[in-house]
Amino acid sequence: MLAPGLARRHIGTVGRAAPAVAVLFQAIDPPVINGVQKPRKPGGYQDSGADIAYTLQQKGIKVIKPDPAAPVSQHEGWSFPDTEDGIYAAVQKGATHFWANTILFSSHPLQTSNRLSPIAEDIYVVGQPPGLVENFDDKAYLNGKLKQMGTITLPKSWLVDGKNTTEVLSQINRYPIVGKPVRGRGSHGVKVCRDQHQLETHITTLLAESPLVLLEEFLAGEEATITVMPPTAERPRHWSLLPVTRFNHDAGIAPYNGVVAVTANSRVVTEDELRDPAYEKAMRQCEEVARLIGATAPIRVDVRRFEARSGFALFDINMKPNMTGPGRPGREDQASLTAIAAAAMGWDYGTLLEKILEGAQPLSVFRKYQSPF
Repeated sequence: MLAPGLARRHIGTVGRAAPAVAVLFQAIDPPVINGVQKPRKPGGYQDSGADIAYTLQQKGIKVIKPDPAAPVSQHEGWSFPDTEDGIYAAVQKGATHFWANTILFSSHPLQTSNRLSPIAEDIYVVGQPPGLVENFDDKAYLNGKLKQMGTITLPKSWLVDGKNTTEVLSQINRYPIVGKPVRGRGSHGVKVCRDQHQLETHITTLLAESPLVLLEEFLAGEEATITVMPPTAERPRHWSLLPVTRFNHDAGIAPYNGVVAVTANSRVVTEDELRDPAYEKAMRQCEEVARLIGATAPIRVDVRRFEARSGFALFDINMKPNMTGPGRPGREDQASLTAIAAAAMGWDYGTLLEKILEGAQPLSVFRKYQSPF
């Protein structure tokens, strides 16, 4: 059963016709949305874009590149900029499928380009609908909607807008508290504050970047991450890969993968650990979120126990999980959290990418997405 707002026209495009895949990287700065701008990643995800393109190519899938002679050791030349001209250039080179390895939003060319409209039925996209990302990349908005449902376990939270800082701080009587941007990227701006002075200072820093700051109670127990896969012909409902547990945190926060490779601080939970019903409950809740929002590509949900041996709360829902992977020279340790979970199923990185590609949707369907709220 598909989530509201996204009528599935076709599943399993890989099995129907041989795709010609073009990967898109982030060349457009995200717009200011409700006064908040998501930070742009240096390089625009060209590193993972090259991993994806190279590995699909190794799997025998046709890959369209802006530079046919792009060196395997370099990130550049494997993916197209996500501008209207960049996307259309890939179409002119024969691309039938776009892997949107970028940040999408409602005014993105994939959503608005008139040049793409005549072929919107024939071009397929791997990624989330732009309207979905714009709505649910806002952590405060999504958390608020999930709280209203009453079926998803979330940490206690507060929203600070600069005018209500004193009022919010007066409501907090227990530390640590986590402060983070409402539209973040990775661990950017995320900090565990041990007392009110630290929290006030961090709030001031974040308000200089954004008019809204999300505060959450600090979850002191085990952290894990759960990837939810999109529906395909083979599996027509959202479903979870095995949880990946995280360790060796830096000041209470899992370090950004660009600083510490996730292979150094993450592993799939063992069969014995999975007997703990808290994992099963967290996986089902993550799947519920993916179904609700209508995810058409993997989402990754970070969860953490309130304390040792307690249940998990969902504290960060990522619309675009990191998708780096081993394959290119020098990238042996660059498996993403999703790739680590897939490996436990016997999928290598290339097989994972093939499975994701099977969920590609026509661009016309993406453009018709409507929020369930």
